[in-house]
Amino acid sequence: MSSIMTNSGAIAALDTLRTVGRNMSETQREVATGLRVGASKDNAAYWSIATTMRSDDKAMSAVQDALALGAASVDVAYIGMSNALDVMDDFKAKLVAAREPGVDRTKITSELNELRNQLRTIAESSSFNGENWLITQDGSIEPTRSLVTSFIRGSDNTVRVGALDYGITNNGERNRLIDENSASAGTDGLLTMPSVAPGFDMTGPLYDVFLLGKDPWLLGEEIIVDAETTNEEIDLMIQFADYTIRGMASAAATLGTMANYFDRQSEFVQDLRDTATKGVGRLRDSNLNDVSARLKALQTQEQLGLQALSIANSNSENIVSLFR
Repeated sequence: MSSIMTNSGAIAALDTLRTVGRNMSETQREVATGLRVGASKDNAAYWSIATTMRSDDKAMSAVQDALALGAASVDVAYIGMSNALDVMDDFKAKLVAAREPGVDRTKITSELNELRNQLRTIAESSSFNGENWLITQDGSIEPTRSLVTSFIRGSDNTVRVGALDYGITNNGERNRLIDENSASAGTDGLLTMPSVAPGFDMTGPLYDVFLLGKDPWLLGEEIIVDAETTNEEIDLMIQFADYTIRGMASAAATLGTMANYFDRQSEFVQDLRDTATKGVGRLRDSNLNDVSARLKALQTQEQLGLQALSIANSNSENIVSLFR
């Protein structure tokens, strides 16, 4: 049946062209943006996951910056502690030399004072970004320094920030060289805490490298050798120096372990970010090979639809010719 009132063929061709046009618009958007899921209307589930992952990626970027700052602080403190350890080795060697008969102890004390000054210079210079981990002064640094190391999202979607703590002490061992905090009376510094090696004669005097903020209950004495100094007192000083060196070595080992941790953690966070970026890409990115093939097919369908519409419209003209 042919009708000039209702052109069913043209209606079908127009409907096909509308569908092709809609698909063409979506495909062209994918070509222009490179995204299969560019908005929540494209795929709400994938868009929600990708949005959360992109947000977490920004948080991990901030963690990377924090790791870089933390690693720099640790490296500076480690270098300072290692250099101070070398100076303290020389300090002990001078005390051993003072034990030799006939040595000029006045010159030994002068050399000890120079080494003492060098230790202070190292401690005061080991600062990064205004923070110094080797010397504690009133209000200079909190007892425990918390360093950001990770951003963690739990299975229940709760988030938290992971941190690594570096305190004045580690398992009871001191991590500072000099403690000038009046509240702690010098007891938190390896070089300001009067002591001798455990198990050694505790009835003799206690020694320290610096007389700073000394607790009145701790009768510490600064290490000075002169003609009046007995061999027994020098032995106690050597014991103190050796004990202090072991404490400094332990602190340096702690800092070295932290430095390795920050290096590994930085690499891990970067790998994690790369993996997350690839995961987001799998959810959102278009396969341009498929998109280009689909676009070509839609262009062909559009051309065929236009031809079909032209044919459908020509049927009415054919009917008119029948009445001539």
